[in-house]
Amino acid sequence: MGEGSRRVWMEALALSLAWGADEALEETPVDRLSPRPGPPPTTLPGPAGGRPLPRASPRPAAGGPAVSAAERAAAAAESPEALRAAIAAFEGCSLRETATTLVFADGNPEATVMLVGEAPGAEEDRAGLPFVGPSGQLLDRMLGSVGLDRTRVLITNVLPWRPPGNRNPTDTEIALCLPFLMRHIALVAPRWLVLLGAVPTRALTGRAEGIRRLRGKWLEIPVPGLAGPVPTLPTYHPAYLLRSPAAKRESWADLRLLRRKILSAGEKK
Repeated sequence: MGEGSRRVWMEALALSLAWGADEALEETPVDRLSPRPGPPPTTLPGPAGGRPLPRASPRPAAGGPAVSAAERAAAAAESPEALRAAIAAFEGCSLRETATTLVFADGNPEATVMLVGEAPGAEEDRAGLPFVGPSGQLLDRMLGSVGLDRTRVLITNVLPWRPPGNRNPTDTEIALCLPFLMRHIALVAPRWLVLLGAVPTRALTGRAEGIRRLRGKWLEIPVPGLAGPVPTLPTYHPAYLLRSPAAKRESWADLRLLRRKILSAGEKK
């Protein structure tokens, strides 16, 4: 084994320890004699947040008075603070009536890395901050493995309100909230985007492929208000990794791609 390969394996082992793995065992016994069931025909593989994602059009359909109102409200915001106030005042999305708290963002608004998840869960809805539950704790350890923390990234979601019962967001809900997310990206102007899971990947890229096919590949996302597209890296949602620990290996590879981008740009790890 060469020195480079040995270093990669040592880094992978260090990450596994950071994520809490102390034994080379699966969570449940593996029956290798039974055929492996394929994914249900009506769902996309590799769901975000550990939940099935219904098949739908690649990008939520635009148009309609509520979406137009969201676009106008988002475009009028000249700062993240003004955008948060615009979201709080927006009455076009019914999720605001069932959620406890608006969950806007957490981290550094001047960060060069912006992470986008799906929607708040129960703990995020109570705290008013994204990724504070078990998946958020795992996300913090993932970031720490490549020398990042919440002082060096900005974290948000496609939806600022929790869907009832943590159900999947509908295409209509995504379409209503997407103008605010795109405006948020434009105001922050990050150098890199990281999309956590299938929902933000499909919403921002407009591509129909599942997260398993798109993860680990740098894409270019055009954002209104920015001079050029933003380099964007899809990867798995931390909640999915909690349900499927074997996928952490692929997420580690994705994080190393992000780290190389940061280092190649001359930033400190």
